[in-house]
Amino acid sequence: MRLLIVGTLNGHIATAGKLALESGAKVAHVSDIDAALTALRSGQGADMVMVEVNLDIATLCRSLKSERISIPVIACGIGPEPSAAANAIRAGAQEYVPLPPDAELIAAVLAAVSEETSTVLFRDPAMNPVLRLAEQVAPSDASVLITGESGTGKEVMARFLHSKSKRANQQFISVNCAAIPENLLESELFGHEKGAFTGAVTRRIGKFEEASGGTLLLDEISEMHPRLQAKLLRAVQEREIDRVGGGQPIKIDIRLLATSNRDLDEAVANGSFREDLYFRLNVMNIQLPPLRDRPRDIPILAQHFAAKYSEANGLATLEVNPQALEVLKAHHWRGNVRELENTMHRAVLLAQDGHIGPEAIMLTGQGLHAGLQASGATATAGNGGETPAGAKRLVGRTVADVEKVLILDTLEHCLGNRTHAATILGISIRTLRNKLKLYSEEGLPVPMPGEGERSPA
Repeated sequence: MRLLIVGTLNGHIATAGKLALESGAKVAHVSDIDAALTALRSGQGADMVMVEVNLDIATLCRSLKSERISIPVIACGIGPEPSAAANAIRAGAQEYVPLPPDAELIAAVLAAVSEETSTVLFRDPAMNPVLRLAEQVAPSDASVLITGESGTGKEVMARFLHSKSKRANQQFISVNCAAIPENLLESELFGHEKGAFTGAVTRRIGKFEEASGGTLLLDEISEMHPRLQAKLLRAVQEREIDRVGGGQPIKIDIRLLATSNRDLDEAVANGSFREDLYFRLNVMNIQLPPLRDRPRDIPILAQHFAAKYSEANGLATLEVNPQALEVLKAHHWRGNVRELENTMHRAVLLAQDGHIGPEAIMLTGQGLHAGLQASGATATAGNGGETPAGAKRLVGRTVADVEKVLILDTLEHCLGNRTHAATILGISIRTLRNKLKLYSEEGLPVPMPGEGERSPA
């Protein structure tokens, strides 16, 4: 992980950088916002920016957004200052870290914000041939196309390939081709010269140059516009790129990985994806099976996510009990591992009595009642008809009432951030906004962005 530190705070923030180094991060340091933006534009990439809370965080976040530089910003200030933390988060910071820094806190923030992992967790035999193939091709420089349904862990596999390659100590750069508009993606990939188009206030290095010497992942490449596919093909073939508005080709040295959740053979057949680019990318193909085809992985992944979100919420690790595992194993998991992760995040927030039971399992599209029904079924089967203690606390309350508490508590946990809350809850942002509007009309206090009682860490 690459960390860019901005400011000094009497040496405290440098101490935070030292602790980050000890946690395995690569750390760079600049004195102010302008220097930070210059470093990021010039290709000195970063996975996270840690900035002094007294600096102009709003300008930094606005500039990053307008220039499509997607990097989480962490604010740092001396002591737990609620007003400073709230102002920083309103300005666009993702977290606030009080200084002097604590080693465990810095490590937790790095892990929570970056969420990078190159470890593939599995126990199901269906994953054995997949991992064998990945380990065999990882040391080469061959392009690899990673395919599978949405949420199966394609980016995790890409990081695994990078970690096992001869480029493991160099940059790993990821670009989500589906998340960036077509008119901006060209600049994101290839960079631009000052004045190349309206808003190009300075030269910017693109992801191909930033990744040179390391690995570049083009996530969901099937969503790339055909016009850009032609330029990408040249970059793959010739190992050189042209910045937008530039006149000189630039040599690059990258290992290229790509992912897709679509059938690229079909995309080639209907003309939405270039056949020559497909063959250039598909030197090797690693296909990830859906979670429903690897059921033995559900328990190990469920407990992994339970531990992850227990720590993120300042709790002792919550264990997933056998009845809850039965509910999880019976689900279809259309959203695969990503859906399971969101389900376990919700379960940690709903858990009672120090463990995760079926009453805490709120499956996507089924609501909380599914977990309650499963809780009743397992109680009848395993407890002589008695209701578990966690479920007893919910008995007598309507599903709508429990849902309301869950939504408002989750929103407060996310400091009012609607997008984050909707992701955790497994509902659309539109559905969340409609429910919040209803609660406001009922006279209930609804946390606004930047509001909440969550601790700064």
